[in-house]
Amino acid sequence: MVLEVTNTNNVKVYTVSGSSLTRKLPDWLVKRKRRELQKDIEWTRRIELIQDFGFPEASLRLKVTPDGQFCMATGVYKPQIRVFDFANVAMKFDRHTDAENVNFCVLSDDWTKSVHLQNDRSIEFHNEGQMHFRTRIPRFGRDLAYHSSSCDVLVGGASSEVFRVNIDQGRFMTPLQTQSEGVNVVRVSQAHELFAFGTQDGTVEFWDPRARNRIGVLEPEIAGIVDPINGTRGGFEISAMDFRNDGLGVAVGTSSGHVLLYDLRQSRPWQTKDQQYGLPIKTVKWMEQAQGAYSPEVDSAKIMSADARIIKLWSVSTGKVFTSIEPTNDINDVCHMPNSGLLFVAGESAEIQSYFIPQLGPAPAWAHFLENLTEEMEQKPQQTIYDDYKFVVRRELESLGLSHLIGSPVLKPYMHGFFVDLRLYERAKAIANPFAYDDYRMQRVQDKLQEARESRIRATTKLPKVNRSLAMRLMQMQKGEKGRAPDSDSDDEQKRLGGRQRRKAQVQAATATAVLEDSRFKDIFNNPDFEVDEDADEFKQLHTPFKKMKLQGAKARADDDSSEDDMGIRDAADVDESDTEFFA
Repeated sequence: MVLEVTNTNNVKVYTVSGSSLTRKLPDWLVKRKRRELQKDIEWTRRIELIQDFGFPEASLRLKVTPDGQFCMATGVYKPQIRVFDFANVAMKFDRHTDAENVNFCVLSDDWTKSVHLQNDRSIEFHNEGQMHFRTRIPRFGRDLAYHSSSCDVLVGGASSEVFRVNIDQGRFMTPLQTQSEGVNVVRVSQAHELFAFGTQDGTVEFWDPRARNRIGVLEPEIAGIVDPINGTRGGFEISAMDFRNDGLGVAVGTSSGHVLLYDLRQSRPWQTKDQQYGLPIKTVKWMEQAQGAYSPEVDSAKIMSADARIIKLWSVSTGKVFTSIEPTNDINDVCHMPNSGLLFVAGESAEIQSYFIPQLGPAPAWAHFLENLTEEMEQKPQQTIYDDYKFVVRRELESLGLSHLIGSPVLKPYMHGFFVDLRLYERAKAIANPFAYDDYRMQRVQDKLQEARESRIRATTKLPKVNRSLAMRLMQMQKGEKGRAPDSDSDDEQKRLGGRQRRKAQVQAATATAVLEDSRFKDIFNNPDFEVDEDADEFKQLHTPFKKMKLQGAKARADDDSSEDDMGIRDAADVDESDTEFFA
């Protein structure tokens, strides 16, 4: 089992759990199948960062508790809440609900107190044992936040009002009236407790909780995006928002796929980032540099922005992309483990996917084994830079009619040829040889017929189809037929020459065996492109001994023919003499 790793901008991102690595065992699987899976290597070596870290169908929202010891998540189907214990790396419990979750907040340091906004206009308060209380709001809710100083739960939705539920007094308080017809995002700053409401009109309203009045309105502007009805500023909604811990920075995500970074003292953004997919931003978070991580920038903080397709981490000061993650399924929510390089992604898959980025921060204490696991089980990346190019030589360019492109950016010179785009090569090849497919089809037919003939029961020859004479010479060298010692008058001279010839024959036989049996040279006797033309002038000039050998062979055959002719003449003379004697 290897860990899938991506290397965007030289930043390694390890997929430590998720749909591509874990195989969930169905609940209906019988015991017999379970026993069979014990022999499955992929199943026995599967990776589960947290046991049962997922839902039957999909996960909707997830958050890490303030103490960093638990993770609470909601998902379907059926709608339920699950709490995972990091100390035991397993699920602590699950609890079913009557409706799907829109968003939730953790009210205590651990998981024991939480409030959940459901899609049936209900708000549920849960404690450690059960659902403690349930109430309904007049309009469908879209987001909620908790103001700890006043014990108010702020709920925004399909209304101009932001509802307030005071959990200390147990009643609804006077709602906050906004200037928009709908509130998509509700946030509370942890530094100065300022309220921020992102509206469907594309504005952000800031409210002071002490006076319960609006103190400012932020109107983001994005170049090229206008209202399609009246052509004025707008045409997008605020879909995500987050305050920085210093109390001055605020990140705003829009439905057009843009993220804008603001200083509360200024009305213009100092950084604008396009997610490039045109999908609404679902999550935007400030990520301060973890302890132990190195960054050469002055402001080492990063922004994590995510839509349904991609997660991008980019620099606050320069806007340069640090890295990106593209899960296999649509994204619903992203949660960052504080002071670490671990990310949890809730999406339209059964498993909650986990990604580890060592350059973002170290592994958390409960998963310290990730530091060594990622290095040992890392998947070795393969270079695919030349997959879309074809290497051609100058002669092939001339045959394809592309020689006029030499010197242009289309052809990239390399060694003794050029790299050309594969699509251009295929198109030029089709134009230069329009009957290539017919030739290929005929060749395939001939190959099939040849295979059918070879399958018949008949005496097969040992010589290949290509370079038969070369194969015959190599076989003769392999048998040692060329190692015979010539005749000599002296016995000592004959022994000396015979030993030398035997050693030479042994060396030649070893060389011939290596050529005939080595798989690296099999194309010489199988591929017609490697056919050697022995009648060519170049071949004759380079192989003069071979030429002499052919002349000697031809002379020997001529001597044999002449001797046969002499024998025939003598036989004919004898017949004539016998005939004359008979007739006499």
